[in-house]
Amino acid sequence: MTETMIAVGDILRDWRQRRRLSQLGLAVEAEVSQRHLSFVESGRASPSRDMVLRLAEGLAMPLRERNAILISAGFAPLYRERPLDDDAMAAARQAVDQIQKGHEPHPALAVDRHWNMISANGAIAPFLEGIASQLLAPPVNVLRLSLHPDGLASRILNFREWRAHLVSRLKEQVEQSNDAGLKSLLDELTAYPVPSDAKPWRPNDRGAARAPIAVRLELAIKGDRFAFLSTTTVFGTATDITLSEIAIETFFPADEKTAAAMRAGSPNVQG
Repeated sequence: MTETMIAVGDILRDWRQRRRLSQLGLAVEAEVSQRHLSFVESGRASPSRDMVLRLAEGLAMPLRERNAILISAGFAPLYRERPLDDDAMAAARQAVDQIQKGHEPHPALAVDRHWNMISANGAIAPFLEGIASQLLAPPVNVLRLSLHPDGLASRILNFREWRAHLVSRLKEQVEQSNDAGLKSLLDELTAYPVPSDAKPWRPNDRGAARAPIAVRLELAIKGDRFAFLSTTTVFGTATDITLSEIAIETFFPADEKTAAAMRAGSPNVQG
C-alpha cells in the first residue's frame, strides 16, 4: 500500500462518516461496487480519476475539497479558483450587483466561505453607523460584526435567539465542510459574552402553535425598531471554486412597520 492510497482512503472514510453514510449507501449513491469502495478506503485498491470524482459527487464534497482529494490520489486538480476581478467572472459579478441593487431599499450583501463581506448594497451602511472601526476594517466578517460586543450585539433585540441561529448555522457548515477557518470562527463567536440586558430566550418558549415561520433579526437603530427575515442565494451551477463559495444574503421586512420605514428611507437609507 502506498501513502497516497492510504491518504485517499482516509479522506473518503472521513467524509463518508461526516455525511453519515454507510459504505453501501455511498456505493449506491456513486454507482460503484461496495467491495471496491471498501478496498479503496482500506488502501488495498487505488481509485481511478473517474471514481474519485464520482465518490466526491456522491459525498457532496465542496469543489475545493474535490481538488484536494484529486491531488491526494495523484491526479491534477479539476476546478479553477479565479479571483473575482478575473474577466471570466464578469457575468457573476454583474449578477451579484444586480441582486444587491435590485433589493434596495432593503439590505443585501455577498460573503465568501468564511463569511467575509465581498460587497453590499447601499441599505447596509446606515445600520453600521457607530460600529467599532476595527470590525469594519477589511475583511469585514459579518458573523463577527453581528455578535461582537462592539458590533451589532447591543442593537439586536432578540440577541439570544439570533445568536443561537447563527451558531447553529455555522456548526452545520463546519460539519459539512470541515473547514479549519470556520472552526476557528465558531470558537471565537461562542466565546463572546452575551449582552447583560439581552432578554431570556429558549427554543420552546413560544410553543409550536405560536412558533414563527422563520428566525427574525430584530434591531433597534436610532430609536426605531426593525425586523427582517433573511434568505440566502448561491450559484447552483458553479464550477469555479470562488463562485461556488459566494453566498448572497438578502434581508426582507418581517412586518409592515419595517417595510414602511425602509420605503421612507429610515434609518436614512441612501439609494
